[in-house]
Amino acid sequence: MELRRVSEAVVRRLPKYYRQLLLLESAGVERISSGKLAQQMRLNASQVRQDFNCFGGFGQQGYGYNVRSLLGEIRGILALDRPYKAVVVGAGNIGGALANFEGFERESVVVEALFDIKPELIGTTISGKPVLHTDALEDYIREHDIDIGMIAARRSVAQSVADRMQTAGVQGIWNFAPLDVVADIPVENIHMTDSLICLCYKINHKLPDNDDIE
Repeated sequence: MELRRVSEAVVRRLPKYYRQLLLLESAGVERISSGKLAQQMRLNASQVRQDFNCFGGFGQQGYGYNVRSLLGEIRGILALDRPYKAVVVGAGNIGGALANFEGFERESVVVEALFDIKPELIGTTISGKPVLHTDALEDYIREHDIDIGMIAARRSVAQSVADRMQTAGVQGIWNFAPLDVVADIPVENIHMTDSLICLCYKINHKLPDNDDIE
């Protein structure tokens, strides 16, 4: 399928469609209308149809969407039908949590190794993943054809780690450091404190989680 460029807002909604369809499939639901899917996701039916039309549209008028077929289409669009190998730089609390997270393998992402500079961590394992010295980062990425670099290191080294990852050949970077790293490849900067602050705002202003409606 040839995909035209879509907005960031649509891209952000795709994983949510994917998760909802997984729930529907596990519940034995075979088909669903755009209106019902929109209701479950706190969107409107027009938004759902517009989002799917960015990729050619998948429903049939009067029938709706076949859940299993739509799930397969979205899995393909999100490129979850291929495996991804990842490494984590920073084997502290966040890095350890990333290595321990079982949900990655469901999405075809496998953390192969972690990297750190602390002598007490190097040579150990976390969830069966080896912790290596960061000096070995580039060689490991090249030798193991690593796709994704995850940064869970401190702010002061985040950009240099991203530069090293890109030079070594990773295809994308998932950054948990408190700094927006910049690279010529896709970068996803995760700001956990920003998300927590937004939650505090919603609590105090009594806002529902409807920020996807655009």
